[in-house]
Amino acid sequence: MATPTTTSSASVLRPTLGLYTTVSLVVGGMIGSGIFRNPSTMASILHSPELLLGVWIVAGVVTMFGALTNAEVAGLIPATGGQYEYFRAMYGDFIAYMYGWALFAVIQTGSIASISFVFSEYFAQLFPLWQLPRPLVESYAVSLPFGTIYPLDNIGIKLLTFALVGVLTLINTRGVREGGVIQAVFTTAKVLAILALVAAAFLFGDGSFSHVTSEASTPPPVGTALLLALAMAMNKALWSYDGWNNITYVAGEVQQPQRTIPRSLMMGTAITMTVYILINVAYLYILPIDALSGSTSVAADVARIVMGPTGLTFVALAVMISTLGTSNGTILASARVYYAMAKDGLFFRSVARVHPTHKTPSTSLWWQMAWTSVLIFSGTFDMLTDMLIFVSWGFYGLGAYGIFILRRTMPDAPRPYRTWGYPVVPVVFILFAAGFLVFTVWSDVRNYMNGDAPIINALYGMIMLAAGAPLYARFRRRA
Repeated sequence: MATPTTTSSASVLRPTLGLYTTVSLVVGGMIGSGIFRNPSTMASILHSPELLLGVWIVAGVVTMFGALTNAEVAGLIPATGGQYEYFRAMYGDFIAYMYGWALFAVIQTGSIASISFVFSEYFAQLFPLWQLPRPLVESYAVSLPFGTIYPLDNIGIKLLTFALVGVLTLINTRGVREGGVIQAVFTTAKVLAILALVAAAFLFGDGSFSHVTSEASTPPPVGTALLLALAMAMNKALWSYDGWNNITYVAGEVQQPQRTIPRSLMMGTAITMTVYILINVAYLYILPIDALSGSTSVAADVARIVMGPTGLTFVALAVMISTLGTSNGTILASARVYYAMAKDGLFFRSVARVHPTHKTPSTSLWWQMAWTSVLIFSGTFDMLTDMLIFVSWGFYGLGAYGIFILRRTMPDAPRPYRTWGYPVVPVVFILFAAGFLVFTVWSDVRNYMNGDAPIINALYGMIMLAAGAPLYARFRRRA
C-alpha cells in the first residue's frame, strides 16, 4: 500500500494555523444553515420532542466517535490532503483517488454551492434580487435523466452566490493565514449569534420546558414507519454535523499538527454538539412540537416571538454569517485535497501549482471555484448532494475501519493520540455507518417505489462515483 509523504507538501505550504483557527475550521465546517432549518422538518417526520432531541444527541455522539477515531490517524499521518492521504496509506491509490474524485465532483463543491446559495437567499430577504420572467427561464430549461434544470432561475441569487464564492476563493489564494482569520472571525460570530438566540428564548420568551415532553396531536410513527422516520431524521441531523473532518485536509499548514489536529477535532465536535442541543431545546421551549413541525423557518419564528419584528432581521444576518463562515472553511480546506492528488499524479498536473508568493494551492482553489460555479448555475447541487450522502458515509466507514489496518501495518509508528475507547469506539462508528447505508438504500428504494422520488439517490450516487474511474486509469498511465 502507498504510504503518504509529508515532507513535500510541508516544504511548500506554510504551517501557520494554530489551535484556535483549527477549532474554528471544525466548528465552522459543521455549523451552517442546517440548524436553522432542519429541526422543523425533523419534527414533522418524528412528531415527538423526545425523539427529536434523541436523534440530535445520537448523531452528535456518532460524530464524536468518528472524530475520536479519525484523530488517531490525523496524528499519525499529518499530511496535507487529510483523509485522502489516510486512504492511500490504508487502501492504496485507487480508493484514495475515488474519495478525492467524489469530493471534487459533488461532495465538497456541492456543499460550497448549496451553503453559499442559502447565504444569497437570506440576503434576498433583506434586499430583493433580480429575477427574470418565467417564460424566459423555462425557454432555457435543460432536461436530464433525473429531472429538469433551469440555469436562469433565481438568476440574481445565483449571481450573488457566484460572486461570494469568487471573493472567498480570492481571499484564500492570498494566504492560508488570511483565510484562517476570516474563518475564526465568522465562526466566533455565528456561535455567539446562536447562543444569543438561545439566551433570548430562555430570558425573554414566554415558553415552557413542558414542551420538551408534551405529546403531539399526531402520534409518532411505530414499527417499520418509525424506522423509516428515524432514518430520514438522522439523515438531516448527520448532514448538519457533516464537515467535521475538513480540518485534516490542511494538516500540512497546521502548527504541530500531530497534537493540534486531534485536539481541534475533539474540541470542535464537542462545541458543535453542545450548540446544536442547546438551540433545539430553545426551539422546543418556545414552540410546542406541533408548532415546530408546522414551521417553515423555525429560527425566524422563534426570533420573531422573542425579539419582535427585529427578530427576522437578526436571524437573516445570523444565517448569512453562519453560511459565510462555513463556505469559507470548506473552500479553504477542500482545495488541499485536489492539490495533494495532483502532486501524487492522480489529478490534473496544473492543480499541483503553488502560488510563488503566497504559498497557497491557488490553481486548485480556482479549479474548485470553476466547477462550483457550474453547479451553482445548474441548480443541481442539492439534488447531487442528496445522491452522494450515501457515498460519503461509505467513505466514513472505510476511514474508521482503516484504523485497524494501520495498527497492523504501522504498529511502531509514533501515535501522539490513541483513540479513546479502542476498539469499541471505532467498531460502533463502523456499525452505525453500515446501518445508515442500509437504511439509506431502503429509504431511497421505498420513496422511488411509492412515487415520492424520481430516482434512487444511492444508485445514482454510485454511478457518479464510478464515472471517475476512467480518469483514474488515464492519470495512472500518465504517472
